[in-house]
Amino acid sequence: MRHILLIGSMLFLAACSVEPGSEKWCLLKEAQPKTDWTGSDAITYARNCLIDGSALGSAGWCKDLSNKPKGEWTTNDMTGYARYCIM
Repeated sequence: MRHILLIGSMLFLAACSVEPGSEKWCLLKEAQPKTDWTGSDAITYARNCLIDGSALGSAGWCKDLSNKPKGEWTTNDMTGYARYCIM
C-alpha cells in the first residue's frame, strides 16, 4: 500500500511540473535569482522568453505554430500544441 501511495504522489507531482519554456516557467524564472539558474535554464529562457517573444504555449506561439506547415512540426511542437493550444 505504501508503494502505491509513493508512486501516486510521484505521478501527481510530475503532472504538476512546469514545462521549461512555457509562459509560467518564464515567469517563475524571472522571479528567481539569476545566480540560481543553470546553463540550460539561461538558454531555454533566452530562446523562449526573450528572442522570439513567444513562450511555449502562449497565444503567439500557438498562432505561429498553426501557420507552420504540419509536415515541419517536431514531436515537441505536436505535444505542445495539443497541450496548450487545443485544451
